[in-house]
Amino acid sequence: MTIASRLSVLLGLAAALVIPPPAAGQPMLSDVGATKAITCSACHGAGGNSRSDLMPILAGMDAAYFKKQINDYASGERPSPEMEPYAKQVQDLGVDALAAHFAGQKTQPTALRADAAAVERGRTAAAECVVCHGKDGKGEKAKLIPSLAGQPPGYLRTQMLLFKQDQRNPKDATLKAMKTLMKTIPDERLSDLAAYYSSLR
Repeated sequence: MTIASRLSVLLGLAAALVIPPPAAGQPMLSDVGATKAITCSACHGAGGNSRSDLMPILAGMDAAYFKKQINDYASGERPSPEMEPYAKQVQDLGVDALAAHFAGQKTQPTALRADAAAVERGRTAAAECVVCHGKDGKGEKAKLIPSLAGQPPGYLRTQMLLFKQDQRNPKDATLKAMKTLMKTIPDERLSDLAAYYSSLR
């Protein structure tokens, strides 16, 4: 039995022994991915609904986009000393099951409220972002463009800075146009964009 298999069995036993029946709206442990996602919940919240300002919400995330990010983290294409070992663990446990699990969860947008003035400034600044992310900020699954709507503002701002500094997926040529655009946006305006997209529902 491989280490990944043993870990999966242990997680299943732990779920059966110590985790109470889910409350309304919480994932059922009969979902194979739910059992495997227990470790993820420490940072990303129950069912992938992060309540942290710096951790992304995974609930409702498109499965193909989730898989790409996990594979990029695991390979180092998306550099992150924190996420790389967890991404490799996800690959061992079964990325398809986890991707399906999170895709099937209902998104609970961040409860963090941004300053109304910042949201309005961000709405204006987002005119060029609409081309890819749409008027509602929901992205386009077919092109692996993620939804930004309702994500924590701190997380969104951090990711925009990483794109601007070419520290996120630095070798991905498909992101070149977006990174070029990000470089034209002053750092202080990134907070407004983050506030705006975080406010969308």
